[in-house]
Amino acid sequence: MKIAVVGTGYVGLVSGVCLAEKGHDVLCVDKDLAKVDSINAGISPIHEEGLDDLLKRNIGSRLKATSDLKIAVLDSDVSLIAVGTPFDGNEIDLRYIRQVSADIGDALKDKEGYHVVTVKSTVVPGTTDTVVLPILEEHSGKNAGTEFGVGMNPEFLREGAAIQDFMYPDRIVIGGIDERTHSVLSEVYAPFSGVDIIKSNSKTAEMVKYTSNSLLATLISFSNEIGNLCAALGDIDAIEVMHGVHMDKRLSPLLNSGERVVPAIISYLEAGCGFGGSCFPKDVKALISHGEQAGQSMELLRAVININRDQPRQVLDRLYKHFKNIQGIRIAVLGLAFKPDTDDMRESPAIPIVNELIAKNADIKAYDPVAEEEAKIIFSDDRIKYCSTLEETVENAEVVLILTRWSTFERLPETLRQMKLSPLVIDGRRMLPKDCVELYEGIGISL
Repeated sequence: MKIAVVGTGYVGLVSGVCLAEKGHDVLCVDKDLAKVDSINAGISPIHEEGLDDLLKRNIGSRLKATSDLKIAVLDSDVSLIAVGTPFDGNEIDLRYIRQVSADIGDALKDKEGYHVVTVKSTVVPGTTDTVVLPILEEHSGKNAGTEFGVGMNPEFLREGAAIQDFMYPDRIVIGGIDERTHSVLSEVYAPFSGVDIIKSNSKTAEMVKYTSNSLLATLISFSNEIGNLCAALGDIDAIEVMHGVHMDKRLSPLLNSGERVVPAIISYLEAGCGFGGSCFPKDVKALISHGEQAGQSMELLRAVININRDQPRQVLDRLYKHFKNIQGIRIAVLGLAFKPDTDDMRESPAIPIVNELIAKNADIKAYDPVAEEEAKIIFSDDRIKYCSTLEETVENAEVVLILTRWSTFERLPETLRQMKLSPLVIDGRRMLPKDCVELYEGIGISL
C-alpha cells in the first residue's frame, strides 16, 4: 500500500520506517525542511535503537520524506496523523491535529478514489469523531464514510524498544467509523501475521491507549508507595517484598513443567525514583482532566501523579541523611534520561534532583550515554561537568547518584574497587545489590 505519515517525531518516524520495512511505500511528511533533508540522507533526527539501520535500508526505495503534504495525500491510500499533542495543564493541545486535519482535507478535494485518514497521535476519547472528522469534511467538501474513511490507530511503543515493539506488536488496535475503514487499515497491518487485531470505534481505540498507559503508571506509583512505606517502617527491603508479590502465579504463571513465566509487566512493579517521559505523565494528567470535565472524579489517577511528583525527593532525602549541607560536595550523577536506551529527558526524575544540586551549589559531574545534549538544553548551567565515561564521572566523587538504569552502570561496584574509592552510592533505581559497595542507600530500604 501507499501510506503518508504526517509528522516525523518519535511516533511518526518509527511508524514510517517500520511500515516501509514491512513492504509498504511510505512518504513521511514534515514542515521542518532540516528534518526532511536529514531523513532523505538516511540520518535519523532522533535516537532510537535500531532506527538508523532500518532508515538507511529503506530510504530512497520504499521510504521518502517530503514537506509537501498535498502530494503525499494524493499519492497514498492512507494518511497517518502522527503530530504532537502537548498537555497544557488543563487539556491536550490540538492545534497541530486541527491544522493537519485541515491540510489533509484541502488535499482530499482533489483526491480521486477512497482514502483513509487515521489518527495515530494520542488524543483523548472523542477527538477523532468530533474534531478531526468535521474538519476533514469541511475542508474537503466530501462526506466521511462514503468518499473517505476516518480511523484511529493508537501506538504502543516503548522508547528504547520502539522498533521491536512496532515490528513485533502484542496487539493492534484499529478504530474506525465503518467496516470499510477497518478493512483498509487491516490491509495496512496484513504483513503482521499472528497478531491479535482489535477492531472498535475510534473513541474506544483512543481510550485503550490512555487506559494502557494509566495502568502502567499506576503500577509504578503503587510500587513506590509500598517502597516508601517499607523505608519508613524499617528493617524491610521493598525489593524483597515485591519479589514475594511477583511470585503470585496470577502475575508470574507456572507452567506444567514447573518453569515460571515472568511477564514484562513485572518490571513496573518495582520501586524507584519515579516515571517520566513523553507518555505516562502527559497521558495520565490528560485523562484526569478529561474525566473531570465529564463529571467523573479521578482520585486514583490524581494520587498516581502526586506520588510520582514527590518520588525524586526520596533520593535527595537519602543524600541529606549523610550531608546536611551539600555545598561543594562532589556528586557524580549517573543517568539523565528518564529511562535507558533513549535521549528523552522529558519529565525525567533527574531534572528536579539535578536542579536542587545546582541550587545548593554542589560540585556536579554527570554522565548519560546519549542524553548529554538534551541535558545541556534543560540545565544550561556551566557548573555541571559532563563526562564521557563512568570512570571519569566517579573519580574523586563523594556521592554517586544512580538515576537511570543504564546497563553500563552495573560496572560501578567493580569500577569503584579498582579506583580504590568509597563514595556514598544512592541507588535511585535499585539496580545494584545493596551489599555491593561500602556505603549504599536505595529506594525502598530504611532511611
